[in-house]
Amino acid sequence: MEQRNSSAGPLAGRTALVAGATRGAGRAMAVELGRAGATVYVTGRTTRERVSEVGRATETIEGTAELVTAAGRDGGGGRGIAVPTDHLVPEQVAELTARIDREQGRLDILVNDLWGGDHLVQWESKAWEHDLERGLRVLRLGVETHLVTSRYALPLLIRRPGGLLVEVTDGTREYNTRYRPPLYYDLAKSAPIRMARGLAEELREYGATAVCLTPGWLRSEAMLDTHFEVTEENWRAGTEKDPDFAISESPAFVARALVALAGDPDVARWNGASLSSGGLAREYGFTDTDGSQPDAWGYLAAREAGGPAESAGFR
Repeated sequence: MEQRNSSAGPLAGRTALVAGATRGAGRAMAVELGRAGATVYVTGRTTRERVSEVGRATETIEGTAELVTAAGRDGGGGRGIAVPTDHLVPEQVAELTARIDREQGRLDILVNDLWGGDHLVQWESKAWEHDLERGLRVLRLGVETHLVTSRYALPLLIRRPGGLLVEVTDGTREYNTRYRPPLYYDLAKSAPIRMARGLAEELREYGATAVCLTPGWLRSEAMLDTHFEVTEENWRAGTEKDPDFAISESPAFVARALVALAGDPDVARWNGASLSSGGLAREYGFTDTDGSQPDAWGYLAAREAGGPAESAGFR
């Protein structure tokens, strides 16, 4: 019988691919998977030699892989492997999954966290005013990348029962019944919810599970330093600019949601579901780094319904 290291994490022996792990939720998810013991392949377009169109050189996939390995060393023994990949290029994604197969012979967790389109969105534009080329690029980055990755990674994921596909988006199924302009953004962020629902049907016979997962108001690197000019250490100062920022959450919160799902032997009960970090925190009992359980989507829905304006009841 295989002997398991007593210090190994709950996901030891598992292989994960976090597609779109350069920064934000993807980076945090990769790190927490590594802390839990998984071998994590991390992909993205920004490396130490090349900066993607997003234009942030401060975060790279090599840096993410190093953080994963460091977390694994301090926690459950996982490690990170950086693979530069443009997920709009099928040949690159095919080679990526072939490499995972050669090196690991398995894929247990696929996280489609591909995006990178914020800089293209013209937030105040009507559909007929929005630049068409930019809008179509938004859809390619937010929808086509997910489809390409699933096309090549799912055959490896379904090779053995228990695989988990996580589509990452912005907003729950319930909240996204609202129109979230502009049109291109609304389409890009609604599509992963539908993808998870459809793939749940196709994966069921193979014993695999597909879900869609959203963070709340994410304190990503860009949100902190560009939009609010704060750091994770003093983020509450951002509430002076926007009081609603009090309901925000660290990237670690949604990452802990992912690890809870991946470690749940009954994860199939969520097949096809639209899930949020705040909702799963109540289900599994984890917290954000400050010990709170922020529920941004519940807070926003209450605000829109004329409810209380204070965030305290939603943390």
